[in-house]
Amino acid sequence: MTRRMPSEEKPYRVYRGGRAKGKVPTHPSPEKKTQRGSGLSMRPSRRWLRWIPVALALLVVLVVVWAIASYFQFRDGVSAANKRLDGDVVQTLDAQRGKSTDILLLGTDHARLAGRESANRSDSITLVRVDKGRHRIAYLSIPRDLRAEIPGHGSSKVNAAMQLGGPALAVRTVRDLTGLPVNHVVVVDFGQFESLIDKLGGIDIVVPERIVSKFDCPYPTAERCARWAGWRFAKGKQHMDGHRALIYSRVRKNALNPADTDFSRAEHDQQVLQAVAGKLTSFGTLVKLPFIGGDLLAPVATDLSTQDFLSLGWSKFRSSAGSTLHCRLGGESSGGDIVPTEENRNVIAMVTGESAPQPPTPGSGAFGPGCVTGNGTLGVR
Repeated sequence: MTRRMPSEEKPYRVYRGGRAKGKVPTHPSPEKKTQRGSGLSMRPSRRWLRWIPVALALLVVLVVVWAIASYFQFRDGVSAANKRLDGDVVQTLDAQRGKSTDILLLGTDHARLAGRESANRSDSITLVRVDKGRHRIAYLSIPRDLRAEIPGHGSSKVNAAMQLGGPALAVRTVRDLTGLPVNHVVVVDFGQFESLIDKLGGIDIVVPERIVSKFDCPYPTAERCARWAGWRFAKGKQHMDGHRALIYSRVRKNALNPADTDFSRAEHDQQVLQAVAGKLTSFGTLVKLPFIGGDLLAPVATDLSTQDFLSLGWSKFRSSAGSTLHCRLGGESSGGDIVPTEENRNVIAMVTGESAPQPPTPGSGAFGPGCVTGNGTLGVR
């Protein structure tokens, strides 16, 4: 008796020859059939990739335009600073030899001080040595009361050279005093530093000790000034605007530390100058350079060219803070003057790298010559 198979689909293929091996055919799902039938693709669109080269090209053009605008703005500022320097100063400078560059910084802030409008003495004297071979920057502070031989005028305080013969005579005096060449000179008006620092967005200063100093009273009446305690600075890192930084650079007496002297003021000047130099080479300043490049050198008169500034900026960028050398000449106090001692020769050897840095000898007091590295301060020994 023959049995009939069900009418529904069998789980195998039936041919005349019988069953055939292979996968069981299945019906495609309606969902997949719809996708295929509609022609839609599940792969994401990559049309946006076509805009990547265009965006990169626009970015390169923007950077080039920014760099050109920054350069020309800064070059105009350098040109104006060159014109502010007397022409006879350039003739007294030494030619560049070797990998070291010596730059004399002369700081003045007399223009806004009552009774000193006609004075032209240098309140801050610093010789900066940029050693490209060692990737090191050395700051040699010269106290303004240090006695020195001023060519054509005999022995006097070293800061009198600026008053007697301007930057040219100051260059010759410092060269004779230290025995080091002077390749460039920068005259800085600290009175105008206030606006420069404000344009840079302020600077960060690490104050080594608590300070209370009473000078340049900000109040209009004598009665109010008598009740005023003075300028106050806490110990530690502080962000200062232009006015605050200018006050800090002028502090030479501290009611909380009678040992502070004019050397303390020189150290404050160096801190401000280094902070400004660091801010000038920061990324934030570079971004704003097309807008403020022409004003950055408003407080400066110098012979340095645009290429010289760029080279110095690169040297500042490459040198580490730990290798920075802070030195000072000194001596013994005598009647308001500082009489130089033989130890100053050792300090010069430390600046040139011929001798290892050594701090002032113990017991040398507030005017002891010596050097320290990094962010240390010389202070009183």
